[in-house]
Amino acid sequence: MDPSVPGPAALDDAALVAGYLEHVRVQRRLAERTVSLYADALQRLCRHVKDADVDVRRVQAAHVRQWVARMHSRGRTPRGIALVLSAWRGFYTWLARQGHVDHNPVQGVRAPKAGKPLPKALGVDDAVRLAAHSVEDDDPALEARDRCITELLYGCGLRIGELVGLDASPGPLARGWIDLDGGEAHVLGKGAKRRSVPVGAAALQALRDWLVLRAAWQRDEPALFIGARGQRLTPQHIRLRLRRRSGLAGVAVPVHPHMLRHSYASHLLQSSGDLRAVQELLGHASISTTQVYTRLDFQHLARVYDAAHPRAQARRTSNAAADPLPPDEPDAD
Repeated sequence: MDPSVPGPAALDDAALVAGYLEHVRVQRRLAERTVSLYADALQRLCRHVKDADVDVRRVQAAHVRQWVARMHSRGRTPRGIALVLSAWRGFYTWLARQGHVDHNPVQGVRAPKAGKPLPKALGVDDAVRLAAHSVEDDDPALEARDRCITELLYGCGLRIGELVGLDASPGPLARGWIDLDGGEAHVLGKGAKRRSVPVGAAALQALRDWLVLRAAWQRDEPALFIGARGQRLTPQHIRLRLRRRSGLAGVAVPVHPHMLRHSYASHLLQSSGDLRAVQELLGHASISTTQVYTRLDFQHLARVYDAAHPRAQARRTSNAAADPLPPDEPDAD
């Protein structure tokens, strides 16, 4: 036990909390923002303890589970609950080390499982505008290369690793290449699985334009996409170039490579409704991975309904009138 901390019977709940916050601030040297989040979480604990008429040192796992359920029912996010539990868990670990409790009631309690967030996809107009955008002030070779990259990411749904791995021509050591005559991209995907993806006319033309200008930079480098020094581009370089291009094209959000893959999948599904085909094109081992795009498709349909159907006004009004239980307090996250 820390000799500076009074004995178990000498402190009330507020003093124990203050002692722990001093510990994390001084001895653990946590950032002030983190200490502030811990303080908010422990104030919440004290309120729960007071409402339950129990000493903070007598809290059991059943109490904690009940409080977690209450936070969840009042709208606190799983991530927010996990942050609260983390603070409580650390507090009780410290109390045990100081001899104030003989067990940690939070140790076996977990936050509710968070649902998987929907992938972020561009609207069709934004995706097409980004692919067709021309940066007139750029070096012509840079512009041709970046346009080709954008066309392939959106037009083929390639992962960034698959795009970077493309070589200019097929060969025994090539991870991937594009067959201009056949209109197919042959790529090495996750799990070292090869697949072939159709390449559209716009992407094929962008590729032809880039190959003409690539010759001036080529220095015996097999990579399809290279920089001015003739070296294969890195994923980070492509991310930076795509982010810049999306800003110049006037897209409202910064675009990253996987966003174009999501856009490719969701736009295909909206048009075709063929989940199995989209699974094959994306190279997903399980269709459950692809099914997330059905949620995106439903959101699109719901927006169309809300905007166009004469009965949608009643749906919007009833939704707005719903009054969910308020959270205990605004989430810190």
